[in-house]
Amino acid sequence: MMQLTTSAMLILSALYGVPQSVNNGTTTIPVAIEATATTNIENYTRTYFKDTPILAEVAKCESRFIHFEKNGNVIRGKINKADVGVMQINEFYHLDVAKSVGINIYTLEGNLEYGKLLYEKYGTKPWGASKACWGKFVA
Repeated sequence: MMQLTTSAMLILSALYGVPQSVNNGTTTIPVAIEATATTNIENYTRTYFKDTPILAEVAKCESRFIHFEKNGNVIRGKINKADVGVMQINEFYHLDVAKSVGINIYTLEGNLEYGKLLYEKYGTKPWGASKACWGKFVA
């Protein structure tokens, strides 16, 4: 699967070029893939968090399972632009820590991985602002 994804991205980058944000350290996807990617992100997120399903509900409430904007840039929070990705990880508080443990919060996989790390350390507290949305799923 990784080889297929890598091959697809190489072909797309050859056709469309490398987005400017790649050079700035963020991750983008071509616009043509966005609709399919959004649909698949929910499935991927729910599978990734099968052992901690509350985190899938947090992702739904925080980002509606959207990791990329229509222009291909990683999604940012509407209220706080430092919140990024499907799990809305705050750059101000978490970027340096994520980097120190080798996690890229701008990729879907890294965003989910860091979300799980936060959950293991703090529970759902980092996403307390959206608890009205996901709180009904807590056992």
